[in-house]
Amino acid sequence: MKGVHHYAQLSDGGVRLELTPTTTSPLAISVAESTEMRIQRLIHENPVIIFSRSSCCMCHVMKLLLSTVGVHPTVIELEEDEIGVITVQGGAATNHHVNGGGGGVPALYIGGKSVGGLESLVALHLSGNLVAKLMEVGVLGNTMVF
Repeated sequence: MKGVHHYAQLSDGGVRLELTPTTTSPLAISVAESTEMRIQRLIHENPVIIFSRSSCCMCHVMKLLLSTVGVHPTVIELEEDEIGVITVQGGAATNHHVNGGGGGVPALYIGGKSVGGLESLVALHLSGNLVAKLMEVGVLGNTMVF
């Protein structure tokens, strides 16, 4: 992953951040920063963040579900040829090679904590706890009821 270079509104309401080195963007990431530190910083700076792939149907469904309840997450789109995917080990996000196994995309974080993938998000939603969790981190107001 590289520094945030460009961002654009997505059709599903999310924001696409392109991760390439730059010093001119207000979202610039220091190229001296390690990949793990960048990942951790992005997770902690964004109340709702998804590590995704544009070609992943589960990623699309995750973004749609969050958009439906009124949340527009930060979306980090990983390209097919990028080095790794996001996994969680011991509570810390790390970068692993695609063939290294253990995790994948989509990977959702709410309030700096890993929610998991689409199955975990759907379970959270069906249990009635998703909206409360989103309100807790301040991305939904008290008037939102779903």
